Amino acid sequence: MFDLRAIRQTPEVFDQNWARRGLSPQTPEILGLDEKNRALKTELQELLAERNEKSKEIGQIKSSGGNADDLMAEVASIKDRIAILEEQGRDAEDALKSKLSSIPNQLAGDVPNGPDESHNVEVRRHGTPKTLNSAPKDHVDIGEALGMMDFATAAKMSGSRFVVLNAGLARLERALAQFFLDTHTMEHGYTEVSPPLLVRDNALYGTGQLPKFKEDLFQTTDGRWLIPTSEVSLTNIVAESIVEEEELPLRLTAFTPCFRSEAGSAGKDTRGMIRMHQFYKVEMVSITPPDQSVAEHDRMTECAENILKKLELPFRTIVLCSGDTGFGAQKTYDLEVWIPSQETYREISSCSNCGDFQARRMNARCRTKGEKDNKFVHTLNGSGLAVGRALVAVMENYYDPADGGIFVPDVLKPYMGGLEKIL
Repeated sequence: MFDLRAIRQTPEVFDQNWARRGLSPQTPEILGLDEKNRALKTELQELLAERNEKSKEIGQIKSSGGNADDLMAEVASIKDRIAILEEQGRDAEDALKSKLSSIPNQLAGDVPNGPDESHNVEVRRHGTPKTLNSAPKDHVDIGEALGMMDFATAAKMSGSRFVVLNAGLARLERALAQFFLDTHTMEHGYTEVSPPLLVRDNALYGTGQLPKFKEDLFQTTDGRWLIPTSEVSLTNIVAESIVEEEELPLRLTAFTPCFRSEAGSAGKDTRGMIRMHQFYKVEMVSITPPDQSVAEHDRMTECAENILKKLELPFRTIVLCSGDTGFGAQKTYDLEVWIPSQETYREISSCSNCGDFQARRMNARCRTKGEKDNKFVHTLNGSGLAVGRALVAVMENYYDPADGGIFVPDVLKPYMGGLEKIL
């Protein structure tokens, strides 16, 4: 969340930043709730002190044989008032917390202004899309023609936005995930983690999915949630803890299924594997001291780019504008891979620096040797990469119209037993 002391000192700075996201001034309501909360706490503290003082007086009067009935009546009245204030205080604190938790992160100063994705700015581009002699086929037509991609059977058991992959495509999906993990752990310095797929409310609150994005999640009958991304599990490893600064940065990666209801995406990408309820992703998470997160953000983005370079897939890197930057991010780079059938670039990785936004929500801090005060860590997350979308990109960019097969990228051949082409 946010530093209330900083909001009190410079509310205009916070409102000006949130205005870049299209929000109206938020600090008047925040400061009003904060003032009410502090006033209730002050009154409660004063009453507690008064009760304690009068209780001492009662003891002294009784020990000397006097009558303390009137004073005892006053203390009883004070206790009743204390009970009321405690309840009001809880309500006021909950209201303030609810307000703060519903507001997006402050943007980094170098995020370009703009209301929507049309104002995102291209940073760099790598590779050139192939010139085709015929109209490109999309991955659904390619996969179904090979008999290795089946949406109809998946729909019978699970509904829309699910798929059954088999034979060569199932193996290719697994190969991509293994290649991603090996590259991140052996070349990029990440530690592989196998985290829980089910988490409690507090974990999703810590990373910012709750309460605002509840409708995008799947909840189990016992109240736990299926993770929408392993960012949730990986980042929460440092929740409610103090990490020694010399142990940072922590760089973690995981390959997991991810589950999203895709609320609000009706009509978007209804065909194929671009937007699924269940998909696989290799995630990168970094935990850094506050002064290292900007450099780590660039490093993480380069790690994701390196995967696409090794796959020899054309892509571009963009920085998201203020109106398109996600709720918990200060700044985000998206990597977009070329999809021939759509004749455009589509997101395959999103790398975000969240600053101390998540750390404040999950109370994750670091301690510098020799310093008295602890600091909130900074957290970063990035797709390294979305496996399903990478599969789509490989299928379409490596498709051979001569026989309907898919050439296996060179870096994946060791994971495919030396196979040259999927047929």
